[in-house]
Amino acid sequence: MAESDIPPGMHTDARESWPPQELIESFLGTFDFEFRPGEDVGIPVDDEAAQAAARRFRDVLGRYCSGVTVVTSVAEGQPVGMTCQSFSSVSLDPPLVMFIPAKSSRAFPQMRKAGFFCVNFLAADQQDLSNTFASRGIDKFAGVDWSPATSGAPLLSGVVGYVDCSIEAVHEAGDHYVVVGRVLDLAVGDAQDPLVYYRGSYHTTT
Repeated sequence: MAESDIPPGMHTDARESWPPQELIESFLGTFDFEFRPGEDVGIPVDDEAAQAAARRFRDVLGRYCSGVTVVTSVAEGQPVGMTCQSFSSVSLDPPLVMFIPAKSSRAFPQMRKAGFFCVNFLAADQQDLSNTFASRGIDKFAGVDWSPATSGAPLLSGVVGYVDCSIEAVHEAGDHYVVVGRVLDLAVGDAQDPLVYYRGSYHTTT
């Protein structure tokens, strides 16, 4: 790093005191599950009133049952993906959908740079796949069967359905982004029963 690149007030030898990458990774955690905004809200430590409000907010949001998706794209020729339950249709004309990644997401900046993504609707027997794509620090696509969608983003095998999109717009919304995608292609998959998420655990409709 050139001296001119060092932010004002930072010592030139600050890098020497930075913690190792392994420690940073352990602090950030091992999961990258994009919960619905509000369901993963943190609980304040010292403020009892704020604790109660946060718990109520989280508990009520947890009562809303949603499907589970894996959102995929390609970054520098390599597939990227993350588990995400904050997904919805937006418009029929033009055909638009949205998903809502946290600003702390590691995968979304790569998707944003690529300009496209594919939302894979997971089937009831794909809980392990959901957990894999919610994990950090692993090769998420190891042993996963997929083929390129129209955009080039990975289309996972065995899903209930998918929508393949180009990024239409990205809006800041508190600690999340609202990502609007224009549908390029979509289809129903071979699986029948969806994987759903309710009150912190997986379920299905049968």
